[in-house]
Amino acid sequence: MPELRTEEMVINMGPQHPSTHGVLRVELVLDGEIVVDAIPHIGYLHRCFEKHSESMNDYQQVIPYVDRMDYVAAMSNELGYAIAMERMLEIEVPERVEYIRVIFAELQRIASHLLAIGTYGLDIGAFTPFLHCFRDRERILDIFESTCGARLLYNYIWVGGLSHDVPLDFKEKVRDFVKYFPPKIKEYNDLLTYNKIFIDRTADVGVLPSEVALNYASSGPVLRGSGVNWDLRRDDPYSIYDRFEYDVVVGKGEMGTVGDCWDRYIVRVREMEQSIRIIEQAVEQMPDEGDVKAAVPKRIRPPEGEVYARTETPRGELGYYIISDGSMSPYRVKARSPCFVNLSVLPAISRGSMVADIVAIIGSIDIVLGEVDR
Repeated sequence: MPELRTEEMVINMGPQHPSTHGVLRVELVLDGEIVVDAIPHIGYLHRCFEKHSESMNDYQQVIPYVDRMDYVAAMSNELGYAIAMERMLEIEVPERVEYIRVIFAELQRIASHLLAIGTYGLDIGAFTPFLHCFRDRERILDIFESTCGARLLYNYIWVGGLSHDVPLDFKEKVRDFVKYFPPKIKEYNDLLTYNKIFIDRTADVGVLPSEVALNYASSGPVLRGSGVNWDLRRDDPYSIYDRFEYDVVVGKGEMGTVGDCWDRYIVRVREMEQSIRIIEQAVEQMPDEGDVKAAVPKRIRPPEGEVYARTETPRGELGYYIISDGSMSPYRVKARSPCFVNLSVLPAISRGSMVADIVAIIGSIDIVLGEVDR
């Protein structure tokens, strides 16, 4: 029999493909339906964040631009920037501010993960879980809206504190959500997590070994999904996270191989349970009264120098490297994006997969292109 010869074919997925979670183009090199290579092309959503920040007249004015990086986890972006600036200025924020920030950061983590798992189900063909996730995400956005008037881009966590205090019924609303939400996680598990079709589409697909994840500097659920027990809230504590009890969730290969798409998914589901634990403790410990702003000058002028601060956002390690030349405007604002770094593993974990698996792999990484491109 003569040897069968095949030719490789190059096709484009995106930049408008519905499953690319933003304006991403993936160049696929195929041998039949087997993926030989998957090359992500980014830059379609580039907003020049770093240059914009450096042209601001004041450090405080950077915060609305920070919001628009990972626009489904804006509170987390603000927290990292505020912590970096407060280290540079050597100021301590009031105790009450720290608790409010942690509550909002963990609520934002849950809201972000609900978006991630809901749209992930949608990618694979499950429509109903998406509606359930968005129903519960609305409750968190209602708390945000009652506090700062916005549902997506908040401009609420400022350098030195908060833009203003929380409403009088804030604790009551948060406690109501904490009671309401845990049974809903069981609902997601019944609908999606342990659904046989979902498991077949995600288990043993897109396996990311722990050593590859570490070599690529992955972080967040992508790294922990590969079984690496690393979380900045515990391992490099910031704010007041060292006061709370919670577990770091890692992938265990329950349905397939450690580091597969299902593991990355289940880490997000179980992280929501841990966020509820942190919120419960923070609400009970939070002082009822106190200032929400430290003594920060109206126009911030830090001394010459540099600072790097990193925080654990819903998608991983977000870092800010800020250089001050002693003027009102930042000389340099560099953002280390977890989405950008996590997306870089796509070629390594896609080779040898089927074309249909690329959709599952991209969804499991949970990228937001506003942060990838910045």
